[in-house]
Amino acid sequence: MSVEANPDYTRAVLAIQTPVCVTLARKSVSLEEIVNLVPGAMLTFDVHCDDPLTLEAGGSPIASGETIKIGDKFGIRIREVFEPPSS
Repeated sequence: MSVEANPDYTRAVLAIQTPVCVTLARKSVSLEEIVNLVPGAMLTFDVHCDDPLTLEAGGSPIASGETIKIGDKFGIRIREVFEPPSS
């Protein structure tokens, strides 16, 4: 169903903005490692730089894709949109 076919209140809800996050990798590190971070320090991850990125909204993964570069900016090209979890 398109947004135009929904009642006004539904369109208002769909217009709510939420932060999105693009994640390449996650890792657990000790608090000691975090405290010892300084400019130039590096954290390594067990993923390849060409591995898919995960797009999250509200802390939930919603899609995955690949890194793209447009001029001097980076982004994500969506390759897969995840099904919402069953209620």
